Amino acid sequence: MDNKRNSCLWFFPYGHNFLFLIMSIGLVEQVLGCAEVCHCEHLIVNCTDKQMEEFPTAIPMDTRQLVLTRNNLTYLPSEELNLLIDLVYLDCSRNILGDSLEATFIALPLVYLDLSHNNLSKITTSTFYLLTSLVVLKLSDNPNLQEIEKDSFANNTGLRHLDLSRTALTYLDVSTVSSLPSLRTLGLSFTPWDCYCPLKDLSVAAHLLLNHIYQHPYAENMTCSTPIHIHGLLLKDTEPHINLMCIPNLYERDYLFLGLVGFVIFGSGTIVAWLTGVCVVIYDRLESGDDKWTCFAMISCSS
Repeated sequence: MDNKRNSCLWFFPYGHNFLFLIMSIGLVEQVLGCAEVCHCEHLIVNCTDKQMEEFPTAIPMDTRQLVLTRNNLTYLPSEELNLLIDLVYLDCSRNILGDSLEATFIALPLVYLDLSHNNLSKITTSTFYLLTSLVVLKLSDNPNLQEIEKDSFANNTGLRHLDLSRTALTYLDVSTVSSLPSLRTLGLSFTPWDCYCPLKDLSVAAHLLLNHIYQHPYAENMTCSTPIHIHGLLLKDTEPHINLMCIPNLYERDYLFLGLVGFVIFGSGTIVAWLTGVCVVIYDRLESGDDKWTCFAMISCSS
């Protein structure tokens, strides 16, 4: 056995180095390889419309732009995805991704993330918490997206473009977007907003932001779905109607009624105070034994 091993090493004078080279080549192929169904060029991997049901495994480690649109992906594996430490652009639109995104984005320097046209139903405070470099986030056309927790984007302070259009949202806490100092484009159109009292702050914000700070794509379609009497009204124009519903309003007859009640209370208090004073004086006189005041007290009591 030793003779055979020595003969192999004699055939390869640098046997150990050669084996290391072979292993290194295999590792490089894994790192720099490209999935067969995808097209790789200049740090860009394009897997558009390949009917993939699973995340491609042979993705070059130095990929900076990954396009997975128009596939059948149901989840994104955190382990494989977070190996792409240089990834800044990720397009996962038009898949069937659900609510399995918790702890998905961990070590990614993503600047652009497109999750539109999927099956998301809820965004929590931890969904995008570690994406501190995020500038563009597209969540539009998720027909089941009904809830975005308050402060879901609190750690995405560099966010400039946020699209929530064409979702099932009926309410959004205004602080969720107003606390983003860099936000310039906010999409809220084609969404069935419930314009009741809880939405008052968002209505005010929509009016201010639409006219001063943010750009709203399709702003004319940011309308109320309920209540029925303001159905179709622009979100930015709902403040007076919401105030009418949510803030107590007094009419002229209400002021007259309150004035009358106040007068009656004041008059009653005055009479009670006068009678109390009279009774005190009479009591003092009675205690002093004055017969005249005794007779007066008897007459007063009888009356």
